[in-house]
Amino acid sequence: MTAVTCIADLQALARRRVPKMFYEYADTGSWTESTYHDNEAALQRQRLRQRVARNIDNRSLKTQLVGQDVTMPVALAPVGMTGMMHADGEILAAQAAEDFGVPYTLTTMSVCSIEDVAAHTTKPFWFQLYVMRDRGFSESLMKRALDANCSALVLTLDLQVLGQRHRDIKNGLSTPPKPTARVLADLLFKPRWCWHMLQTKRRDFGNIVGHVQGVADMTSLSEWTVSQFDPTLDWSSVEWVKKHWNRKLILKGINDVEDSKIAADLGADAIVVSNHGGRQLDGARASYEVLGGIVDAVGDKVEIHFDSGIRSGQDILKAIAMGAKGTFIGRSYIYGLGAMGKAGVTKTLEIMQKELDITMALCGETDIREAGRHNLVL
Repeated sequence: MTAVTCIADLQALARRRVPKMFYEYADTGSWTESTYHDNEAALQRQRLRQRVARNIDNRSLKTQLVGQDVTMPVALAPVGMTGMMHADGEILAAQAAEDFGVPYTLTTMSVCSIEDVAAHTTKPFWFQLYVMRDRGFSESLMKRALDANCSALVLTLDLQVLGQRHRDIKNGLSTPPKPTARVLADLLFKPRWCWHMLQTKRRDFGNIVGHVQGVADMTSLSEWTVSQFDPTLDWSSVEWVKKHWNRKLILKGINDVEDSKIAADLGADAIVVSNHGGRQLDGARASYEVLGGIVDAVGDKVEIHFDSGIRSGQDILKAIAMGAKGTFIGRSYIYGLGAMGKAGVTKTLEIMQKELDITMALCGETDIREAGRHNLVL
């Protein structure tokens, strides 16, 4: 096998090894996918300021995210159906993150349940919440996350309705996959994925099946999910969540300066500048394009994290230099997981750590906490 040296190598492996519907679930955006692609392009357009003849020995990428020590300013983002990219995917990703010293965020729409991940890890992880119409179920999710010792809640605000992703519809996306002729033909060429999937019992949405009355199979789950995303979610819902969550609260999906001011005033511990990876409002501005304005507006009031478009350690440095305290990576580690399982997630983190360290050095910095706009060509 050709040496894996960058995230694109892991992406190519994942494309070969993961069934089409699940690979394209990760590698897609809504409608024309313009925002999805612009997220990456905006980071690519940013130029770095090279410095020379500076002492760059004894470098450190260590910092803190919402008070938690981390080996570099990265958290694994919540990604739906991670357990369909590789069997037991959420467990494997959480273990890799724990071993590496960065936070893992389990999504509401995971295959492995909160309890599954807690039983297979030794340190607290983060939990991402979608507020459903059934507020009793949302409350029970928070209670389960507290019982599992999750140290932070990531409340996603930008999915009141689901953005249309054409390829998901054309592929007949479902969990587990429906045994149609087209799907079965695809699976014939994915023996690694099939072998691992046969070894696990986790093939449904583990946080939902068995925890919601009347949801027991794929058909009823699909009907329930479609009906449950809550279009009435508003800023008062954040106050409701805070009544049921007494640990760190992170608000994800902020892509506008005015919204960032409201979020900061609500007393969140952090906000995540994000457009859901280009999977919601197609035509929205790239998240990196709005990051600087949000930092200027509320960076002195709330910890700011960045998400959407990161594919390298250089992208991480650009976000940190623009003023973010931390970054979330989603597709990048999902490619690693699909390509090589837990080892692939670790490989993703190793690649990004090396790229971040070398880039920081060539910019003349030795401590990631000292990176700033002086490292950027503005």
